[in-house]
Order: sequence, then structure tokens, then C-alpha cells
Amino acid sequence: MPSPRTRPAAALVLVSALAAVGLGPAAVPAAAATVPAGAGSYSDTRPAGTSGPTTNTGAPVTPKVTAAAQGKPVPTNDWWSSLAFQRYGDNPYSTPMYGHPLTYQAVSGGLEVGYPTSPAIVGDGRQYEFAHKRDLTLGLTGLNSPDTKADAWSDWTVTPYWSDGARTLRTTIGHGLPFVYAKGTGGDARITTAQAPTVFSDQGNVLGITVAGHHYALFSPSGTDWNVSGSTITAGLGGKDYFSVAVLPSTDALATYRKYAYSFVTGSAVGWSYDAGTVRATYSLTTEAKEGTERGTLQALYRHQWLHTTDPLTPYTYVSPRGTMKVREAASFTTAQKAAATLPGLPGSGIDTARLRGYLNEVANSSDPFSGAVDTYWTGKALGKLAQLVPLADQIGEGAVRDKLLGLIKGRLQEWFTAGGATEFSYDKVWKTLTGYPASYGSDTELNDHHFHYGYYVYAAAIVAQYDPNWAADSAWGTMVKTLVRDTANPSRTDSAFPFLRGFDVYAGHSWASGHQGFAAGNNQESSSESTNLSAALVLWGAATGDTALRDLGTYLLTTEGEAIAQYWFDADQQVFPGSFQHDTVGMVWGSGGAYSTWWTANPEEIHGINVLPVTSGGSLHLGGRKDAIRRNIAEMERENGGPAVEWRDILWEFQALADPGAAKAKWDAGNAGYTPEAGESKAHTYHWITALDALGAPDTTVTGSIPTSAVFAKGTTRTYVAHNHGSTARTVTFSDGKSLSVPARSTATGNGTAGPGPDPEPEPGSGNTFQLRTGGTLTTATGAAAGSDTLASAQGGNHDGTPNKPLVYVVKNVNGTLRAGGSTAFRLQVDAGASVGLGQQARISYDLTGDGTFDRTETYHYFATDPVTGWEEYAQSRGLKSATGTLGNLRGGTVRLEVWSAIGNGDARLQTGTDRSVVVIPYD
Repeated sequence: MPSPRTRPAAALVLVSALAAVGLGPAAVPAAAATVPAGAGSYSDTRPAGTSGPTTNTGAPVTPKVTAAAQGKPVPTNDWWSSLAFQRYGDNPYSTPMYGHPLTYQAVSGGLEVGYPTSPAIVGDGRQYEFAHKRDLTLGLTGLNSPDTKADAWSDWTVTPYWSDGARTLRTTIGHGLPFVYAKGTGGDARITTAQAPTVFSDQGNVLGITVAGHHYALFSPSGTDWNVSGSTITAGLGGKDYFSVAVLPSTDALATYRKYAYSFVTGSAVGWSYDAGTVRATYSLTTEAKEGTERGTLQALYRHQWLHTTDPLTPYTYVSPRGTMKVREAASFTTAQKAAATLPGLPGSGIDTARLRGYLNEVANSSDPFSGAVDTYWTGKALGKLAQLVPLADQIGEGAVRDKLLGLIKGRLQEWFTAGGATEFSYDKVWKTLTGYPASYGSDTELNDHHFHYGYYVYAAAIVAQYDPNWAADSAWGTMVKTLVRDTANPSRTDSAFPFLRGFDVYAGHSWASGHQGFAAGNNQESSSESTNLSAALVLWGAATGDTALRDLGTYLLTTEGEAIAQYWFDADQQVFPGSFQHDTVGMVWGSGGAYSTWWTANPEEIHGINVLPVTSGGSLHLGGRKDAIRRNIAEMERENGGPAVEWRDILWEFQALADPGAAKAKWDAGNAGYTPEAGESKAHTYHWITALDALGAPDTTVTGSIPTSAVFAKGTTRTYVAHNHGSTARTVTFSDGKSLSVPARSTATGNGTAGPGPDPEPEPGSGNTFQLRTGGTLTTATGAAAGSDTLASAQGGNHDGTPNKPLVYVVKNVNGTLRAGGSTAFRLQVDAGASVGLGQQARISYDLTGDGTFDRTETYHYFATDPVTGWEEYAQSRGLKSATGTLGNLRGGTVRLEVWSAIGNGDARLQTGTDRSVVVIPYD
């Protein structure tokens, strides 16, 4: 997010994107000063006195691409964008690019390759980084190219290109690729190492070397031979034009990697779907066999991916700034996650109508509701603030206030959506991007922040569309909204006017901020929450306008980035940040690591708050899935701050309310009189948010509804179900715990849920049957029992991680079911450590498919570290698989067994039984 004060001009910010259908005109007319877009318009010439993309010296810059890529929309704001955007005029190659596990930097002689495995803690302990350090340079003999260009790209791979007139080199690199695939002409393959290598295997055209403790394999065409001379290794290509290099997880992996050395990756693509509360995504590589017929490959999965896949993985792993990467031996893999919840507004539970009315009037009757905003970012913040209040005014019957707010939003959007005034959007035909002027924070010269800025506009437009569908029609203002979507989150790979996914990195799982990626630490993202604000806006706009493809795109983006935020910004499982980094959160994620900082201040309140704002019922509820991380975050902020928040107290109160509503309400009650709201907030929204959550309870992300615009909240053992129906007819929304809710047309419904005929078609990731635990060791589909608990015996100071020790065992027999394709086991178990510290409970779930006494599939999950807090804590499958053996198949008279034990610690714990809050969900119909 741009600072609420002054931020350096180099400030980056991120972008959010992916797929849907039919969002406006396919291209810009060849020569038109004003391009019509429904009732609105944009210009194709920048306003006088403004700038487009430039170098750091202010000189105009054009995309640095080959003839083969000329005219194609360049995906700026990516992990490799410095190949195409020469921000620094004295570097025509690239800055370091972080593919993970490998790092790269283009130089005149080819491609530097590194594999950083030891983090450095810098900046007075405020930043950790796995900085690029060259192990070797891959090139051709004699290559001395004056520049490097982008020749081709796909969803997460890119092909840099070098030419010096006599020699050409192309390499394909990407996220998760342990290989670099090279094609060269005019010279022999040449590898120069940072220090003399140790050869551990020489098989002629296959050479295994160790450099700086890292193992690499070099592969040249059959019949050729690698020659080692000091730090230079060469091989003639025998009339061929290909060779490859791989980083090995160990020397004994050479045979496996050799199998795929000539299966060259030529492209990458993600596909996704949303169905009744579950988001699935398949990540696929295309390959070409340079020798033989092998078309498979190896790819390394990030933590946010392998936590949510049941596809088999190899034992091979890599180190990365995002924690351990695990290797898959296949050209594709699929993930499945519970969809993130999105609502246009929270229910009005517990609200004092008179008090809320007063707060709403303070904003609606303000002399300047936009607080003097003139540029795209600050205008967006103001639009977002007003949009959050519209459903609240409607909720308490304040139609006049609602309509006044809607009028303010429409008026300002229409000013921006009409070319030729003091504010407008302008299309850049060279960079194929839409820029709002007046611009800010490098959104013009560096192509930063478009997703941050425009997300507010789309969100505000979605709220308008909810109440005035005619305004949102394509013939009215909808086409301009869709054009902003195409710039930030383009659903089309064939759109000639905008790139597919300008900044959302589908493999990394989150967006990137900088348009040019011109930093030694790679690209970065600060305000991840402003990225999810755009994703939520896509959900709400798509739902309000009947565009289910765009709605589902937003759900995929929000769900995916929500998990990435939990892991990489908040280290929710405490498995990502290096042990030497003494912080529980980062304000910024970089390609090389993360930093406890912001672009503009070292104030702890803003470091902790920047990845929370804007707080919305659309884009913030997913944060409530990791309440332990929220508590650690707030605790650290108060330690670093020397006490509770003062400047951004409203943002941090609202954040705390997602985990501990009562504590947040107490802070609000004590401090609401004398504070100034954060620039994108209001007392009306903060009061409503905290009071509603205090009444409803925090979000219960273990239960999902059958449409994206639904959510569940839990206070004690009571769940409240909420759904908004944007449609013109009433509908029933079902939830994954079997409850349902009748929702009138164009309305929000709230209730305790009615018992349905059974679980939703997809009750949990993977879908299936739900079994409650019963004291005595049984699993049952029966409901209505009295809540009870069983005692988990102490680990007595031992380490039983992965091995059951005095476990509680729960079994169900004679189970029949058909395995759902792509399905995975899910569970939620309520555990309580009492006042004990340092305890960890662990679960193992086993399947005997035929009931013959042999378990065909066993899944052991990472243990759950409990806190000495009052009440139950929830252990779920989101902790991730520690190990799995065997494969799932159809159940025919089969047995399902749950084992739970204390993996670590010196005290007993309790496991709840007899309720629908402690269940196992198997992926079967």
C-alpha cells in the first residue's frame, strides 16, 4: 500500500489477476483520442505533462523483447519483469530473479544460476534474505551479448534470449523448475563455476558436480562429452542445439533427474474451478522430448501448494525463502482448498441503531467525504471507505443515507470513467496498460500498484451494482469497470490489449507490486491485503452482475492468496521464517525473503497493520482462519510498540476481532472517543465490525457455504450462518456441516441454520462423509450426542512426532464409498492443553479399503502446537501432511481409523467428542 504519508518514488506494490470471460473491447482502436466504453471513456494519449514508463533517469522505456514477442502484452509486475522492463539504464540484462529453488541473473555471457540455502539476517535483524549468489553461469563459448530480452513466457515460466550476432542462446526458467533448459547456436555449451567444482559423477554427456556445497547435473546431447578445465566446463553439442542443467537435492538423485533432462519444458498454465465451497486448481507444464520419448518432468511445490494436494510427492526437497519445497515427479498437480468467504457486509447483530446512524451521518454529511483525494490511490481509499458503509445504512433502514453514499460513489467513479477531465484513465498502446491520472507511487512511470489502486474502484462499483444493476450495465458504466479488471486481473490469455494476470503470480500464490522488478532482492509485495481487496471485488462484481466466471476467478485468487499470506507474511505454521529471524510477521515479502518493515516507516503499528487494511467483509474474513497467528501478531506489535496501538488502533482492533472479538470490543469501548480513523476507515464501519463480531463470534473458516458470498461465525459452540443472494430469485444455501439457509432474492440472510438432507456436495476440501468422534473409540455419522472429551496422555517429554504413542483411536467399519476425483481427507479436532505450555497433538488417518485388516492408505499430519489459552483450539488438516503412504481407492466394506496422540510436551490434553466441531471428513460419495 502507498503510505499515508510520503513514500519513496521507488515504492512498489502488487497486482492481482487471472481468468473469466468477455470483459469489454478486445483491443483499442488504432488512432482515437478518446475510446468509448459504454457511457464512459478513456484516452489513448497521456494527459499533457504526465509520464508513462521510464528508466530511473526519466527517459522513456519500451518493452525489451525479441521480434517474436513484439506486440504481445508484456506481463509486468512479475518475478522476472526486469528482463523486459529496463528500469536502470546501465543494466540491459536483468536484476536477480528468484524462481525458487533456483535464482538467476542475466549477464552478457549468459545466465547466472544460484541456489541460496543459508539465510542472512540484515537490517538490524529486520530482514531475512536468501540472496542470489552465483554458483555457475550457463552460456556458450564466446558469447558476449549487448543485452538480454524476453523471447517468450507462460503462466510461470519465461525464456530469456541473448545474441551477439554470431551466437544465440535461449534458456527456459521458471518457478519450481530444478532445471534450466538451454538452446544455443554458434558455440559449444559452456558452464563457468564460481569456484573450481568437485566432480562426483562423469558419464560423458552427463556430469555431476558440486559447487559451494550445492550439487548440479549437466546434460549435453547423447554422444557428446563434458570437459572440465579449472572453473570452465564445455561440451560440443554434436550438431544439436540443446543442453540442460539441474540443481540436485542430493547426489543420489542424479539417476532420477537424468530421466527428465531431455524433456524440455515449453510452457506452463493453471486452470481452476469453484464448486460448492471448494476451490481446485491444476498446475500443468507442457514439454518437448529432445531425446527419447520421455515427456514427464520434475517440479518443486511451494508450501501453500503441497499443504493442499493429495498428489504423490517424492522424498526430494529444496530450501527456499518460502520454506521447504517438495518435489513432484509429474507434469501436473492439483490443489483443493476450502473457499475463502466473501460478504458485502456483516450482519447487524448487537448493533445500537441510533449510535450507528450518528456515525454514518458524520461521513455522509462531511464537507469533503473524499478528504481532498486527487490521485488514483487516495481516491480509491475514499471510495472504499464509502462503499463499506452502504450495506450498513441499508441494514438499519437508513435509505436516504444509503442513497446519498451511493450518489457520492457514482459521481466520483463517473468522473474518473470519463476521458478529458481533471481525472481520467489513459491507455498506453506500447505497454498495453491502463493508467489513471493523476497517478501516484509510480503507478505511471514504474507500472506499480495498479491492483492496489483499481481494486478500490472495482469494489466500490460492485457495491453500486448490488443496489443499481442498471448503472453496472455494459451500456452504462460496467464496461469501464471491466476495463480496469482487464488491466489488473485479465481473464484472457489471448487478449491483445492487456496481459493475462498482470501481477498475480499463480505459482507463487500471490501478487507482485513493482512493474519493473528492478531490485537485487527481486520483486516485492507489501500490502497483501490490498491485493485481496481486488480479488474480493471480483467476487462481488461478478456475483452482482451475473458473471459467475469472474466471480469464480476472484474466489480462486482470494483463496490462493489467503493461504500465501498466512504462510509467507504471517508464518502461521511457524515453518517458513528462518529460526534466526526474530519476528512473527513481515510487512513486505521479497523474492529473496521478507522484511519487518514498510516502504515509509518503521512504526510497528503500520508494519503490522499494512497487511490488514482495508478491513472489509469481502476481503478480510479469510484472516480469521489462523487465529493463533493473529494473536502472535498483535502481541508482537504491542511489544514492539511499547503498548497497544495508538495511530492505527482501528485497523488493529478490527484485526484482533477476527480472533478475539471480546478483547477487541473492550479496546474499542475504552478508546473509541478520542481517535482519528485511518484514512480508509470510519468510526461507523469500525463500530459495526467490532460489535457484530462480538455478537456473532469470529469467522469459522472450517465450514463453507455453497456460494462464495457466504460465511460462518462461531461463538462458543454456537454457529451463525450468513449468506448474500445477489440473484433475482430466492435460493437455499447449504453448508459443509449439513446446515442450510434460505436466502431471499437480493438479500442477506442470517441464522443458526436448519438441518439439511445431508452434507453439501462438497463439505470440505475433497468432499465426502462426515464422522463425529465418540468417547469409547467410534466414528459415526450420527448427530445429536452430548459434548464430551477424552484425555490425550502426555508425551512425558519425549518426541513422538510422526509415531503414535498411547494414542486415542476412533474407528468406523463397513464403510462403502466412491472416491471423488481430486478429493482429500479433511478434519477438524477441538483440543485443549489447559494451562500447559509446549504441547503438540498429532493425528493419523488410515484407510483399509476392503476391511481385510490391512491399511492401504495412511496419512500422518503435522502436529498442532497448542497454546495455554482458555477454551478449545482447532486442529485441522490445514496443518499439512507430514507423510503419506499408499493410495486411496473406492471403499468396499472398508475401515477408517483416526489416531490422535501427544507428539511433544509434558502434560495431558483433552480432545472434544460428541459434537460437529470434532469430525473427520472422508473424500467419498
